[in-house]
Amino acid sequence: MTDDTKAERFHLHLVSDSTGETLNAVAGAVLAQFEGTEAIRHAYVMVRTSRQLDKVMETITSQPGIVLCTMVNQELEKQLLRQCADRTIPCVPVLDQAIASLSKFLGTKASHRPGGQHTLNEDYFQRIEALNFTLAHDDGQMMESLDEADIVLVGVSRTSKTPTCMYLAHRGIKAANVPIVPGISKVEQFTHIKRPLVVGLTVNPDRLVTIRKARLRSLNESEEMDYTDMEQVKAEMKAARRLFSHYDWPVLDVTRRSVEEASAAILTLHDEHKAGQHD
Repeated sequence: MTDDTKAERFHLHLVSDSTGETLNAVAGAVLAQFEGTEAIRHAYVMVRTSRQLDKVMETITSQPGIVLCTMVNQELEKQLLRQCADRTIPCVPVLDQAIASLSKFLGTKASHRPGGQHTLNEDYFQRIEALNFTLAHDDGQMMESLDEADIVLVGVSRTSKTPTCMYLAHRGIKAANVPIVPGISKVEQFTHIKRPLVVGLTVNPDRLVTIRKARLRSLNESEEMDYTDMEQVKAEMKAARRLFSHYDWPVLDVTRRSVEEASAAILTLHDEHKAGQHD
């Protein structure tokens, strides 16, 4: 195997003594910075004993690459680092520097408790409540209780309303979404919404047509209909903008935004909305 081949395709081993959620997020963010590479991911979660680690090392040894780990058990982490060093396999503890810096700043030691972020505390139950709310208020359901939401997303079909709401719910935000349906959606249906932040979602018509056609292909349905007609799509977007303007809602263009990027922008708007309510 040449050096060039290694740079393009490599084994990435993710070792965690918890669920691996944090590690996966870090790995995804790091890999996004290296175009033209393909990481063959190997995930090992809930690794909490030396015996379990030995089994993990067997796989790592047979398919060497680079190891990223989140091991809050210091003894187990030292064992992993030592075994990787013996095999000249790079191993990076991704949380160590952050934990050490925060510990120094706070003047206290970290608990080193695996899965500490998943404790059944108030934040955890808030996320569960938010998820239940979001599922119940997806796609225009339960319009009568929309005022209980923290955030309401409004937009035409295929503007990423549902996935964005689910992402927000995982952050503990009660998010609902309402589709703008040609010939059905009316201005009056939103008059009772006073408390939540309402955000209008827009997207470039060309991009929207492409997304809708792909959706229909996945359902084995004909792509030739009003749903994908450019003039109809433009009319839908025009009607949506009129609605947003009527209520003076903030508008977010999601054409070139991922769900994560759109959610980050919406959360910023939400913080401003809450601050305005307290003024």
